[in-house]
Amino acid sequence: MINYEGKLLKVGKIVCVGRNYVAHIEELKNELPENMVVFMKPASALSDTLHSLHVNQKIHYEGEICFLVQDNQFVGVGFGLDLTKRELQSYLKEKGLPWERAKCFDGSVLLSSFVKIEPSDMQKLSLKLYINTKLIQDGNVSQMIYKPNNILDEIQSFAKLDDFDVVMSGTPKGVGEVKKGDEFLGSICLDGKTLVEKRWIAE
Repeated sequence: MINYEGKLLKVGKIVCVGRNYVAHIEELKNELPENMVVFMKPASALSDTLHSLHVNQKIHYEGEICFLVQDNQFVGVGFGLDLTKRELQSYLKEKGLPWERAKCFDGSVLLSSFVKIEPSDMQKLSLKLYINTKLIQDGNVSQMIYKPNNILDEIQSFAKLDDFDVVMSGTPKGVGEVKKGDEFLGSICLDGKTLVEKRWIAE
């Protein structure tokens, strides 16, 4: 469940955009994709608890601007953590295998509340992620390869988006390992003013 404007909603699927910030592509030494990279997570991936380990494997964080879908449009925005088993992902990519085991495990998505966003304001959005009060990730829509409208159109070109699906729009540079006891504070800003924020303590 997520909170949108004070209402609890049951999340559908979670659609994720990969490799959408050039600096993040470079930090992971990935290739610049010819087309938008998309993968999906089930609703069962959503959790309120930030774990540092899953089945004894280390977890890496990626802070993202996330959008809530209703009536085939992005109507709300929130902050999200896309969690990854990075070592397993690297192994799977090397073997040419799907990423699901590294990306879609239970507890691999954490979300803040969502607030209403107007289409005209989407280009002014930014995110910040602090870990133990230190600014670790700082990105904005202008840095995205694919902007929100492009993302929406591209996803809908091959898959239907249902009400209360969530779209995670990619992560800027600064990703790293979740360590037990670390305090995470993620926020979404509009023209530099905080719209929504969420705090987690890693377990």
